[in-house]
Amino acid sequence: MNIVLGIISIILCFGTIVLLDKFFKKEGLYIWISIATIIANILVCKTINVLGFTSSLGNIMFASVFLATDIMTEKYGSEHSKKAILLGMVSAIIFVVSTQISLLYIPDTTDLAQESMKTLFGINLRTSIASLSMYFLSNILGIWIFEKIKNKIPNKLWLRNNVSTIIANCSENYCFAFIAFVGILDIPTILSIATVGSILEIVIAICDTPFLYIATKNNNK
Repeated sequence: MNIVLGIISIILCFGTIVLLDKFFKKEGLYIWISIATIIANILVCKTINVLGFTSSLGNIMFASVFLATDIMTEKYGSEHSKKAILLGMVSAIIFVVSTQISLLYIPDTTDLAQESMKTLFGINLRTSIASLSMYFLSNILGIWIFEKIKNKIPNKLWLRNNVSTIIANCSENYCFAFIAFVGILDIPTILSIATVGSILEIVIAICDTPFLYIATKNNNK
């Protein structure tokens, strides 16, 4: 069931990015990156089983940001991509601060949400700090690698897309897993999350290539 849901999520996420770019241009990509960053910081708190291995649920949403920045770098330039990543980070910081403040409010006796919010957002502070740090660094790394490969091998869009995304995503997965879960989960579980996440990111990176070609068909070389 998780595999089927994952395939559906990939198609929906990547298809939405292509449509946002088509109808709203770079502004649509700015919107997606900000929204995806916030959603990913919520989903990353949940772990799921994929073919017997433990993985974080936020992988697809985080990966979608790489597709969005690749499209933006290819069509509009790396400066826009870097600005979008910064805006996404600011959006996520606002989200984290808002949720933490919300927990400080004394709930009414009729309230049904406080305990659930404490469970979710109570651990979200640490994971958000970890994911925000790695989100920013890995995406900047991805943009940098994408641009370097484009300058040296301009006619290989698939190469710069996959190499930049895979390197940046795998780096992010291992660093995030250790920062977020050391002391909470045992080391084998952390390694499992990071390794499975990296494998999934490689598969997702390959899956996003057709969507990148569709979005940049007038720019392809």
